[in-house]
Amino acid sequence: MDVALTNSIVSTATAMTNRETSDAIQTKVLKKAIDIQAASAATLLQGLPQQPSLATSGPLGTKLHEIA
Repeated sequence: MDVALTNSIVSTATAMTNRETSDAIQTKVLKKAIDIQAASAATLLQGLPQQPSLATSGPLGTKLHEIA
């Protein structure tokens, strides 16, 4: 077997392994960032005040006045 070909195969295999490792690390970092963002959003939503309930009786907010 040719030495140059062997070196080329080894180099390609090493590059592929490095690429797979890099992809796995980037995926883990992305997942962690998404988890942190979800936790931050949940915290912000919990801090919002409750909306008042809609009127169910009385003269205001219970009837629709339509003029066409």
